[in-house]
Amino acid sequence: MQPASLVAKLPGDLSCNPDAATELIRLELASEIGAKQFDQWFTSQARLRVAADELIVEAVSPFLIQWLQKKFSPALRQAARIVLGDAVRLRFAVAAAVISPVVVGDSPTPQLRKSSSQPTPAATKPEQAATVIAVRPKSAMTTASFGEAAVAKSAMPGRRFADLQDFVSGPGNELAVTAVGQVCRSPGTQLNPLCIHGGVGTGKSHLLEGIYRQVRRLHPQLQVVYLTAENFANYFTSALREHTLPSFRQRFRSIDVLLIDDVHFLDAKFGIQEEFLHTIKQLDRQGKQLVVTADRHPRLLTKLNEELKTRFLAGMVCRLDAPDFATRREVVSRKAARMDADFATESLTFVAERFTQNVRELEGALNCLQTYHAMTGQRITASVARNVLADLERDCIRVVRLTDIELAVTTLFGLATDDLRSDNRSRSVSQPRMLAMYLARKHTRSAYAEIGHYFGGRNHSTAIAAERKIAQEMERQTSIQIASQTWSMRDVLETLDQQLHAC
Repeated sequence: MQPASLVAKLPGDLSCNPDAATELIRLELASEIGAKQFDQWFTSQARLRVAADELIVEAVSPFLIQWLQKKFSPALRQAARIVLGDAVRLRFAVAAAVISPVVVGDSPTPQLRKSSSQPTPAATKPEQAATVIAVRPKSAMTTASFGEAAVAKSAMPGRRFADLQDFVSGPGNELAVTAVGQVCRSPGTQLNPLCIHGGVGTGKSHLLEGIYRQVRRLHPQLQVVYLTAENFANYFTSALREHTLPSFRQRFRSIDVLLIDDVHFLDAKFGIQEEFLHTIKQLDRQGKQLVVTADRHPRLLTKLNEELKTRFLAGMVCRLDAPDFATRREVVSRKAARMDADFATESLTFVAERFTQNVRELEGALNCLQTYHAMTGQRITASVARNVLADLERDCIRVVRLTDIELAVTTLFGLATDDLRSDNRSRSVSQPRMLAMYLARKHTRSAYAEIGHYFGGRNHSTAIAAERKIAQEMERQTSIQIASQTWSMRDVLETLDQQLHAC
């Protein structure tokens, strides 16, 4: 039935019957823009309402209002005139009660979902009830989502966040696990900001996702946002391009808990760093919680804004080390229990002993064994595991070269490459040189004479003396100066070891 015929059947002034008028405008608008676009935008993203001689278009976000106004104003005005006459007025308004599920479309501006005061099926799952935005900028960027999924991890229905209960605690991460627990119990009151750093596969993202789920569970009234630093950068550049910075800032500076993964992505991106700095300043003034993860200590983010570094250092900085054997054994046992394969106990011990750097190596090894079991039906014993994983184990060996050690040491101490080979005997150069020789002996098969020759044509006795000196300083817990900071010798060596394994 066409709108015009419906209008003819309605008695009196349609403005006195707003529900009927609204329905007629919806029908007319659907015929104007097509059923597909109407369903996408005006079924769940926005709401039409007639009040007197005015058509009001309501949506939950200023972003979405701007997009609807830009794309559909002519069609909305035409539909309203057909139903209510030429004197009708068109108005756009933000209304928080509009419930709008994520729609991944071709729009350059976000579509937003917010919880309403009315019960919805999503309300029974706190971890799936967070604010979500899906974006596809004009430059055809990857769809971005903020809240339940990060930009770098495209929004997928039913995506499940990692749970803190599944995280295996051990000597290398227990400080971070304790800090995460305190943040979950009292967001914004202590350990703010919390910075978690560590190598790949040590559990940074797992802890961050666990915070998201736990805070949503314990504090459902709080707005929690989880996204990557790349996600934040994409939103910022899109807002610059679309001239919507005020809306961008309103969105990111009004949340309660902000979780940023891979903050090292912002290294050398100075314009984005400035915006991020102002965002966390505003959140800090409001007592909101910030948690970030990085692949290295904030001091080692050499191209990061100095004030950003001090902001991270002012809270709590926790390092995640490579898991020890007991932690790896527990991780392997838990993951194997969820797999459809018959693992012997000794095979799991073998995996934990052989793959030592991170959890992803362990997962890869178990996946190989599970696939072998599915192919052969054979029980996975230690002998089977050794044969199946032989190639994978060889591929996981990290060969450290003298050039790798030289690069890691000069980067940490801010030295030029030639400094370690020079005749400079000042403490600021000689101490890093001894560290490099110590690490060369520890991580390479080079002889003392070869190490001494590489670092400036020195003899083998110099390399031997350097190794002994560093070992003694570790035993005495000697401190060492790096820029304006004082580190223990053990911390310096652990940081360098971590960088060498990550190279």
